[in-house]
Amino acid sequence: MEEQKIERRLKKEIELIGGKALKFVSPGMSGVPDRIVLLPGGKIIFVELKAPGKNLSPIQLFRKKEFDMLGFKIWKIDSYKDIKDLIYYIEDMDY
Repeated sequence: MEEQKIERRLKKEIELIGGKALKFVSPGMSGVPDRIVLLPGGKIIFVELKAPGKNLSPIQLFRKKEFDMLGFKIWKIDSYKDIKDLIYYIEDMDY
């Protein structure tokens, strides 16, 4: 399974629950997550997509720690199961 297929599925699943999974680019800052997920009620989740079994790079781990310190979660997704887990997490969020 390719990373692009996982990314397309993520986008579709987020749209089905009323959100947007936008490509996230930050010129001048490397290692930012691939997608910013905007959810009803003003909730935001960042997603780093990986090919199955691949890990975050050192710069991505650094950015994850930075985002964590600001109170934002970065989800690493490398499978359809991870997408399903994210959807369950979103459904349990308080709105």
